[in-house]
Amino acid sequence: MTLTRYGFREWFGGGIIALVLIGAGVFLCRYEAVQWLGWGLIGIAALAWCCLAAFFRNPHRHIPTDEDIMVSPADGVIKDIEVLEDCEFSEFKDQRVVRIGIFLSVLNVHVNRAPCAMTVSSKHYREGRYLDARSPQCSKENEAMTIVGSGTVGKQVFPVAVRQISGAIARRIVCPVEPGRQMIKGELYGMIKFGSRTELYFPENVGMKICVNIGEAVSAGSTILCRLRDDNKAV
Repeated sequence: MTLTRYGFREWFGGGIIALVLIGAGVFLCRYEAVQWLGWGLIGIAALAWCCLAAFFRNPHRHIPTDEDIMVSPADGVIKDIEVLEDCEFSEFKDQRVVRIGIFLSVLNVHVNRAPCAMTVSSKHYREGRYLDARSPQCSKENEAMTIVGSGTVGKQVFPVAVRQISGAIARRIVCPVEPGRQMIKGELYGMIKFGSRTELYFPENVGMKICVNIGEAVSAGSTILCRLRDDNKAV
């Protein structure tokens, strides 16, 4: 288990504050009249630091080696699976697109990973609201960052997009990826700080079998979201 570098500012700054509070608590514990306040400060500081470190955790993940699959880009729970008649990105022009939405609570790991081998062709930021990430409207109205590119699954190459969406608590999306970046399946590429939503997009006509159900818990990089059907595998 490690801490993601994307949270360095928060957990380093939080650590300094925690040390100051613990120091104050130790000092107050010397005086019987305010020992309860001292122990309280120590407990609050320790708990806050542990929670902050837990939020920015980056656990090791076993990435499946099967070439015919796409893995989850985020930890969380499958919130919805639907087919869109159109998609706003030019890479999906005139195609029906599958969208898989994942809700991340504040207790989930919040780093994002590439769902497959992917070459990024464009990056899109959208200003927006901060509705609860469980709201049906958050996908259309909330602040979001989307990377779009060419994904490779088996011998198939097709458009793939991953969208990071802010929630009611999440107020910062981290996405240092730029067009031209090549990523391997399961590669860590960013995070959303605090409760949020991540979405995966790909064309319906690729012939992927969805391997998860609504309400199912998934883990970034290790849970298989979909698999190429046998009759769609190129020879």
